[in-house]
Amino acid sequence: MKLKQLSLRLERAASYVPEGSRLADIGSDHAYLPCVLAVEGKIEFAIAGEIIEGPFRIAENQVERLKLQNKVVVRLGDGLNVLNPELDQISAITICGMGGALIATILDEGYRMGKLTGKERLILQANKDESDLRTWLIDHRYQIISEELIEENSKIYEIIVAEKSAESSVTFLAEDIAFGFHLRKERSLLFIKKWTNELAKNKQILVDLPKSSTDQSEKIQAFTIKIAAIEELLK
Repeated sequence: MKLKQLSLRLERAASYVPEGSRLADIGSDHAYLPCVLAVEGKIEFAIAGEIIEGPFRIAENQVERLKLQNKVVVRLGDGLNVLNPELDQISAITICGMGGALIATILDEGYRMGKLTGKERLILQANKDESDLRTWLIDHRYQIISEELIEENSKIYEIIVAEKSAESSVTFLAEDIAFGFHLRKERSLLFIKKWTNELAKNKQILVDLPKSSTDQSEKIQAFTIKIAAIEELLK
């Protein structure tokens, strides 16, 4: 089992896990990512967290099949609740393939339960609502150190890598939250494609809104502002 056997989106997420990490992979998708990193000797230890019994059993079987029980532990539980910070000493957390709002909720619940120490690198892969995730990170004094867009199976994923800032606050612009601290400066072809598609989608939503019988004035204003921001971005 090698890194190249992972899907592209998981392979790219794995590339941000520091060598020798103690990893927690939340919503572990058959424990593929931690198992590959363990087989290749790139991590010291990993927890694969699953919230549903079926995927939990599949992940357990995967770990047993690869004889990785001494390196990868599969735990059943909700989000970061599977962690014991004092005993596990986790240094990196991956949460991949979910909406940004859901990832932010997982982080927030873990934060309130004392499951985040602030020493972990967060490697987060969102398929929508990235601004919600960036807002949570900035509000909790995380510095976004890297971002990357990946397209797989006609779906665009965004990797956001964050570490706790030593500063009391993190400086940002509204554009950073909406479009990415690094992505909007790099302006890759995939970035342009994503926001060109978003512009068309939002324009269509704006056209359809007045057809509703209910008062849509606030929504119309919000979409008008969003469309203007995207048009400015793409200039």
